[in-house]
Amino acid sequence: MSSFVPPNSPASGRGVQDSRIAVDPHTPAEATPAQLRRAVLAGVVGNYAEQYEFGVYAALSTVLASVFFPSDDPALGLLATYAGLALGFVVRPLGGIIFGQMGDRLGRKRILSLTIIIMGFLTFLIGLIPSYAQIGVTAPILLLLLRLGQGLAAGGEYAGAVSFVVEYGPGNQRARYTSFVSISVFAGLLTGTALTFGLSALLGPDAMASWGWRIPFLLALPLTFTGFYLRRAVEDTPEFRRQQAQFASTKQASEEMPSVPLREVFRTQGKAIGIFSGFAITNAVLSYTWTGFIPGYLRREHGLSLGTATLSTSIALLAIIPLLYASGRLSDRIGRRPMLLAATALTPFVVPLAFWIISHGGFGNAVLAQLIYLVPLFFIAVSVTVCLAEMFPTRVRYSSGGIAFNIAFAFFAGTAPLIADWLVLRTGTIMSVAAYVAGISCISFVVVLLFYRETYRKDLADDDYNPPSTLAGASA
Repeated sequence: MSSFVPPNSPASGRGVQDSRIAVDPHTPAEATPAQLRRAVLAGVVGNYAEQYEFGVYAALSTVLASVFFPSDDPALGLLATYAGLALGFVVRPLGGIIFGQMGDRLGRKRILSLTIIIMGFLTFLIGLIPSYAQIGVTAPILLLLLRLGQGLAAGGEYAGAVSFVVEYGPGNQRARYTSFVSISVFAGLLTGTALTFGLSALLGPDAMASWGWRIPFLLALPLTFTGFYLRRAVEDTPEFRRQQAQFASTKQASEEMPSVPLREVFRTQGKAIGIFSGFAITNAVLSYTWTGFIPGYLRREHGLSLGTATLSTSIALLAIIPLLYASGRLSDRIGRRPMLLAATALTPFVVPLAFWIISHGGFGNAVLAQLIYLVPLFFIAVSVTVCLAEMFPTRVRYSSGGIAFNIAFAFFAGTAPLIADWLVLRTGTIMSVAAYVAGISCISFVVVLLFYRETYRKDLADDDYNPPSTLAGASA
């Protein structure tokens, strides 16, 4: 790692790489393999819990529609349920700003411990909400309020988890270790959908609609406590502790890092935030159209049972998990740019093919279509994730990454099932959804081609980034 240059040093100019003085000898050393394994587990557990809840909510969308949004038209109830899903995403940028600023100042570990508690407790409360039949319109209002709270906490989770894992990982294997963050996404979705399938098969549709739907939400509480323990048991990242040592070497030694004003984050990182969001929207739409829309579509349009529809998605989720690890290794070998270009170039061809197959109905076609759908996700999921950390300096990585990620996912992930369902209702064909996903990927392809600069060999040390408001005593 590079050494720190005090702001009044002749060598402190932006881009200068020579004549740097040594960092305090107490600067933390690189993580040992055992520490790295614990750090990866602690980093991914909260994201796993978040995606578990999303998987449950998506798989139970038709059940939740009847419980909280009863209507003579099942399609309208399903749209209302998807709107609740989107609502949780809309507030994520705010959560990214709040928790990101805290994470850059107080450390990744402390804030990630907080976000997992908030998310898990609110998920548990969803399982306790009375139905519309019991308390009327108060039931959906409570559901939407809890989704808002979850969205705020989730806004600070993903970028923090990525920063945590990347800052622990070896410089030449960042995508390999970050692949476990991506794996936690699909592992959480798999757990949620598989549990829903198992309960549906065991209890039957009537029991699931009456009380069985509550079980997966209630199970989030023990998962939350486990994740909190894992996060509290590890040290903060070597990179963040190195920043603390660098700051302590100035005359402003303090137990806490000073905050970087939000306007300064946008001024210095605004371009990178826009570029990241520009190609991350394809990952957002690909992932959440698949996991949030397809199970409900299979039920409503092709008459598959809840268990059968979620089983088809679970098979594809199981298949992508080892592929993501391979994707991370490939990304470390050839770089992020080729992976992103491949994904965005393939999407307009692969997704229409997959949706054409799924439109013919049947369990076999549903499985085959979703396995084909994995091709662009193989290339994009891990590379987007590792870019979230590599594109921003340590000093503002959590806050900048939280803003960039949540801008893309708030407007394109959370709305993906809602837009997809609306398109099918308006056009009568799933191919309209394929056209939407393909159009988004074309935008991302242009962004990567024209604006993205390769980051896979980038040193995470960012000593040339010394905001005067944080190191020279200015106040925001």
